[in-house]
Amino acid sequence: MKKIVIILVMLSVGFTYAQNKNKPQLEKKGDLLIATYFHDNGEIQQTGAFDANGKLQGKWTSFDVDGNKLAVATYDAGKKVGKWFFWEGHSLKEVDYTNNAIVSVVDWKKNSKTAVALRN
Repeated sequence: MKKIVIILVMLSVGFTYAQNKNKPQLEKKGDLLIATYFHDNGEIQQTGAFDANGKLQGKWTSFDVDGNKLAVATYDAGKKVGKWFFWEGHSLKEVDYTNNAIVSVVDWKKNSKTAVALRN
């Protein structure tokens, strides 16, 4: 019985540690709340800011579980604005938003110097 209790305690401590390791990090900077979310493996999943009203604000960046950039987006008081970039394998998609509406979409060729320069 004692061994079972010890094993249950060890499992619960390990489970609690794993949950805390991936807990979002929040940091207040002026009127913004900077948030960083993590994948289960500890790599950053997404980072960006919320305004004083809790709406997405400014630049947000998303990463895959290996730390590769997947997307860069821009918000203004929760609305999609500006150029957004999405990486998938060797391709890059550029989506231009104005006031939450798509204005244009450009697919960059995999050998494009622009796509390579933006990825780095």
